[in-house]
Amino acid sequence: MVAIVSAVLFFIAFLINAADISTNDTFSSTNLMLLGLTALALHVAGIGSGWSVRGRRR
Repeated sequence: MVAIVSAVLFFIAFLINAADISTNDTFSSTNLMLLGLTALALHVAGIGSGWSVRGRRR
């Protein structure tokens, strides 16, 4: 789920950068890219993945 959020943020940042849309400082393409990288790092760390590995059941 967090990986999908990061992909959407990367896509929006790409559109802002490719279309050369002037936005305020909060929604710049760099800030959206950094938010996407943060979400991707959280996904790689296992937060928001929905799976919890507790060990094998026998």
